[in-house]
Amino acid sequence: MNNKKTSSSVASLASKTLTNPNASATAKSLAGSALSQVNKQNQTGSSMETKASKVLDSSKYNDDTKTLAASILSQSNKQR
Repeated sequence: MNNKKTSSSVASLASKTLTNPNASATAKSLAGSALSQVNKQNQTGSSMETKASKVLDSSKYNDDTKTLAASILSQSNKQR
């Protein structure tokens, strides 16, 4: 079990990402996952972990998207 929650700064970034019409579908997906973990004990699912890992390994995503991906991975299930 991972008890980490999304920080207020990442939550703010996620909120801005979801309302940004130019944000990619991947960025919005990561943002939604990050926001779902703000005040709950939700954990990142395995498919979202895979997506976040691919974002971090790719050069095509910007720093904001990578920040969201890193936050999501930090909240993943450590036993997986």
